[in-house]
Amino acid sequence: MASGVRNASRHCLKRGIPSLVPKPQRRWAQVHDVRFVATLPQSEKVFEKYKEKLERKAKEVGFKDAEELKRIYKENNKPKPQTASSSFPPPPPPPEPQVQFRTNSTETSPTPPPKILSQFGKPNIKTLSSFLDVPKVRSLPSKEISSLWRLRHASDPNSLCASIPVNVYRKIETTARRHPQFILPLAREIPNTESNPQSQPSADQQPKTAAEIHFLQWTFPAPDVVTVLFTHLAEYKVRGEYAQPHTTVSHHLDLADDKGLVLLQGQVVPNRGVSVDEGRWLLMCLQKFYGMEEKEERRRLLKMFSEGDTGFRVEELVSEAEKIL
Repeated sequence: MASGVRNASRHCLKRGIPSLVPKPQRRWAQVHDVRFVATLPQSEKVFEKYKEKLERKAKEVGFKDAEELKRIYKENNKPKPQTASSSFPPPPPPPEPQVQFRTNSTETSPTPPPKILSQFGKPNIKTLSSFLDVPKVRSLPSKEISSLWRLRHASDPNSLCASIPVNVYRKIETTARRHPQFILPLAREIPNTESNPQSQPSADQQPKTAAEIHFLQWTFPAPDVVTVLFTHLAEYKVRGEYAQPHTTVSHHLDLADDKGLVLLQGQVVPNRGVSVDEGRWLLMCLQKFYGMEEKEERRRLLKMFSEGDTGFRVEELVSEAEKIL
């Protein structure tokens, strides 16, 4: 019987039939106890890797251990909720109405302009300390302060400066708070287009003039600074509150109480259609209307303009501006 099994096995090997005897298999897989396999996030892996260094660093800066250092770091880097005020700026105020003018062949009657010019029309406000050492100047007499103030602006060809007695300035400011907007005339020569351009004008022939109207606006940007902005009325009618001033005048009140002086400083912007002499003329006209309360006609014109009275006449404005006093 045993010999028969051996013969059958040899016969199967010769014919290529696979043997039924199992062959040993080699396995490369490893078995792990899943109870000890931990899946950590990347931040935790980094923390575990540098835990010893973090422990030393925590003790250097005064913390108990690395866990406390980690907790403080998370609290400091926690994103803060954004509020509506930090996310978006506040909405701008609604635009003010522009000045409207009724025009006929001989006169112009304005309605009240907006209360203030926009930020586009406001210059960078400079305090008195931008020009003088105020603590040192306080120890000087008033006359020396006035001379020093003129000397400080003598080198600037576009500058306007003056020192005003405080009692005169208080009258101007009181009127300015009641009537913060007004218009002033500036005389302009009209070229004669009817005569022959090659002919010379005679000595007794007077050039024709017309009044160019300028709009002024008082502002009170700081307790010790009061500013006046001048701009062309034609530009103001077109651009409204976005019109750019050609002349800016600031009154500095730092020395008003102890020295009885208000220091005036102005600047005429070059190439804006107004010279420095014309800026002085506008400033003189401003003092005529705002600093002389005894002039009944000028008070009436200020009131009519502020109230938008249709009876306001530019001819009367020009007549009062041309008076010496």
